[in-house]
Amino acid sequence: MTQVEVLEPARNPAGGYKVDASRGKRIGRVSSEWFSRPADERYLSLPDLFAAVMRRTERSRTRTVASAAIRVEASRGDAERLTLLLPGTDAPVAPTHWSFGQLTSLVGAPAAYLRQLPASLAAINLQYGLTSHRAEQVKTFEIENGRTELRAVTGPDYGRIYDHELVAAVQRIAGNGTGDTRWKVPGVLDWSTGIYNPCVDITQDTTTLYASDRDAFLFLVDDLNPIEAGRLPDGSPDLYFRGFYCWNSEVGAKTLGMASFYLRAVCQNRNLWGVEDFEEITIRHSKYAASRFAHEAAPALTRFANSSPIPFVNGIRTARARIVARNDEDREEFLRKRGFSRGETAKIIETVLIEEGRPPESVFDFVQGITALARGKTHQDARLDLEGRAKKLLDRSI
Repeated sequence: MTQVEVLEPARNPAGGYKVDASRGKRIGRVSSEWFSRPADERYLSLPDLFAAVMRRTERSRTRTVASAAIRVEASRGDAERLTLLLPGTDAPVAPTHWSFGQLTSLVGAPAAYLRQLPASLAAINLQYGLTSHRAEQVKTFEIENGRTELRAVTGPDYGRIYDHELVAAVQRIAGNGTGDTRWKVPGVLDWSTGIYNPCVDITQDTTTLYASDRDAFLFLVDDLNPIEAGRLPDGSPDLYFRGFYCWNSEVGAKTLGMASFYLRAVCQNRNLWGVEDFEEITIRHSKYAASRFAHEAAPALTRFANSSPIPFVNGIRTARARIVARNDEDREEFLRKRGFSRGETAKIIETVLIEEGRPPESVFDFVQGITALARGKTHQDARLDLEGRAKKLLDRSI
């Protein structure tokens, strides 16, 4: 059996690993989260994150009510404020900006238009929509927060997976997320040296553990245990780390999902560099979502966390060893038969020649050239198309 090397000798004296971030794919999903999160949505450990989302759940309740029985009231003291009276309660419920949009969508009313109206007129329109709502029932999600707020309103078959359930599933494999297990908040790539340092302080600027009143997002890596899968042109090891991120919204803002992959580095802006073997699963919050999370998503996360990287390493080595082109005619024929245009073919070959110092010969060479071409695409659809074709080429070579 092939032995996977965990390379302590590759550790740089400065405290990191030399990596080649120019290879593979760049994924910006984590960076987008990092840029958009204010300070109060950033957490420094999984226990802190779990406590925050659990406290929120403990103050919340859900129930299914007849939409026609909901009463919409306009505040006399505030011309812009609407409240709802739900069946079986006397206290008014204040819709949040998010739940107001959900409610208007369910009854077919234009949220943007209603928000521009005085509360009294908006209430009349919304009340009409609720009274004539053909689905008849809605599921409310309320929270006690000094006053009762309507966090979400969905169809009656909405299958809620709570944010704390996702965080708890991650905690089972990652502990506190700061280093008590192999899974932790990532380090930082120094672009000037090409050294990836896994040991950086976890602060609000570096953390990748997030939660808002609408969602949760977590990104962790196993970056203290590098994996070698072949050699770079200069003879140094081509190092990878395992990583995953996952997300959820208990108020219907997005699906539940998780992605697992191998990567070579994470930069200061939390872009993922040199990504290979990217896999993603999503679960819609449909009627049986909670059961699917328990039987599919959570076990899949555990399997990835505990799995051996040997299949990935062997796949990369097989692709490196499989020579498919020995001259210019072979190279052009290989790519053209796989649907690449003449212009794309020339750019792929040129990219490999620049980066490797030689023209492409193996399947792995061509995959690296295709993903490099994809990184230069400004339109997401074009980039994803090229990345998908590269992955298909790699998968078929294994």
